Amino acid sequence: MSSSQPFETISSHTAWSCPWYRIRQDQFLTPDGTLGTYNIVEKEAAVWIVPVTIDHEIVLIKHYRYTVNNWCFEVPAGSVKDSQTLEEAALDELREEIGGLQANLEYIGQMYTANGICNEIGHIYLATGVVLGPTEHEPAEIIEIHLKTIPDVLAMARANEITDGISALSILLCSSRLEALVDSN
Repeated sequence: MSSSQPFETISSHTAWSCPWYRIRQDQFLTPDGTLGTYNIVEKEAAVWIVPVTIDHEIVLIKHYRYTVNNWCFEVPAGSVKDSQTLEEAALDELREEIGGLQANLEYIGQMYTANGICNEIGHIYLATGVVLGPTEHEPAEIIEIHLKTIPDVLAMARANEITDGISALSILLCSSRLEALVDSN
């Protein structure tokens, strides 16, 4: 497959926006000359953090998600603000969502979160040595905090009990490091 861009963008404009994302509408030509329209959700980069306490427990959040009308197990996550580095955003999300007051961060990697409709890049971190304190939830964040053993969380991710896809992938991408923590006890 060629690395060149097979679509030619004819025009582009913001069709709708809110404080959290924008919808960009592009008109384009396909390689055979067919005119098409694509709506793209534009979002800032975001971070997902797999937090492990000093007692080697993973801190999961159980978050009520209005969009799916369900409670979902997740790892802390959030958008990177304009003035933040990725590490600053990860530490802020730990503090806000689980009350993580300190942590050692290891960058695991990045991914596109929904590349069929969205340009968001997700950055994954493993946070070890997390110490918990008070949280700073926003009014629309209905969150419960759950501490679970590393083997239990890995089993949950592998059994599809963590239905937030990026959270499950983040945990699984950290699995060898997490298993090494268990083995070091």
